[in-house]
Amino acid sequence: MDQKIMDCFANPIKCKLLLEIYASGQTTAKRLSELYSDIPQATLYRYLKRMTDEGILKIVGENPIRGTVEKTYALAVPLGEGIEDIVSSNSGEAFMLLFMNYMLGLVKQFQEYCKRPDIDIMKDHPAFTMAPVYATNEELEAAVGEFARIIEPLHHNPPAPGRKLRTIGLIVTPPETYNE
Repeated sequence: MDQKIMDCFANPIKCKLLLEIYASGQTTAKRLSELYSDIPQATLYRYLKRMTDEGILKIVGENPIRGTVEKTYALAVPLGEGIEDIVSSNSGEAFMLLFMNYMLGLVKQFQEYCKRPDIDIMKDHPAFTMAPVYATNEELEAAVGEFARIIEPLHHNPPAPGRKLRTIGLIVTPPETYNE
């Protein structure tokens, strides 16, 4: 998977924009600005330009509006294809690289939070936990599906007073083997 895409997952703003454009197929800066009113407009346009210049996004339409041009953005690369290629190639090395980039993105978010002068762990509710479980592949797939169903409504919440941007990650480790 392209390093530029992996960098998007490590940046909360780029990640939000990337996932929203992926989910909608294509969208405008105006719609993104309405969805993510917590992102300053200049920052939003700067990220869209950077992601377009990097070849992550492409402009699929231009609509003249009152002396300016509204651009419609779409992904320039098939997002799921890189992951599918890694999984189908069964390359442990490539899969580990993908996982390390995922973890680095989370570590970066925690690192930036922990450096903030206004840190308030009790009030902000950052968390991490582990729950070792025994499960068949079918039981695991059902549990992950249920997790996705629970999180889905939160994914579509617009910014609002009292809401804070958070990232919720799910990691399912490979099965452990024991010599019994």
